[in-house]
Amino acid sequence: MASLSTHVLDTATGRPATGLRVTLESADGSVLAEAVTDADGRVGDLAADLVAEDHVLRFDTGAWFAAQDRAAFYPEVVVVFSVVDDRHHHVPLLLSPFGYSTYRGS
Repeated sequence: MASLSTHVLDTATGRPATGLRVTLESADGSVLAEAVTDADGRVGDLAADLVAEDHVLRFDTGAWFAAQDRAAFYPEVVVVFSVVDDRHHHVPLLLSPFGYSTYRGS
């Protein structure tokens, strides 16, 4: 089975996005895991038993920015990705109040 981790960096400040809620869902919308990023903006072990199918990562960016009294355009970032093998999957998020980017990490 595949494993999953994530890392969120606030590119506007150049700092990790500490305390950001992340939810992992299966393709049918079932919640598989929930976590909050650590002091380094990471969730190192979000899941260890992902099956080969599409999955959804939801980043609660609106609440995270609001807690810092910062305006933001995207209240949520949703990343859909495919697990196709048993390797470790890492999905980083580069975040700013008015944009974001993601990629398959290692």
